[in-house]
Amino acid sequence: MKKSTLIIYASVVLGVAVVLFLQDNSKTGQTIAEINIPQLNTAETRGQQLFDANCSVCHGKNVTGSDRGPSLIQKIYQPRFHADGAFFIAVKSGARAHHWQFGSMQPVEGVDKSDVALIVQYVRALQRANGIK
Repeated sequence: MKKSTLIIYASVVLGVAVVLFLQDNSKTGQTIAEINIPQLNTAETRGQQLFDANCSVCHGKNVTGSDRGPSLIQKIYQPRFHADGAFFIAVKSGARAHHWQFGSMQPVEGVDKSDVALIVQYVRALQRANGIK
């Protein structure tokens, strides 16, 4: 086998592996039935309250997703793929649909930076408790 053919083959295999690694239920609209709920600190509890009031209509109770938005308890939303800043941008400017089938996310009115920071703390606490690090 030629070296260039081997490189192409290896690249395709790696690409498929990455897609399979990142594949999740965000495209199907399925919600996660059960998740681990950690003991939340004061900031995370406030973040939960803000999430429930502003985000849960689409992202579901305890960030488990709904038929309107993906679960955030998925590998694709871990910090190395979606850093905290991505949440700030999505709330302020919305997010173009790129790996889910729910349509684009609209900006969230009335949620300021300090609110988003608390929401992110809550989301990250749930992610950690469910093996998303």
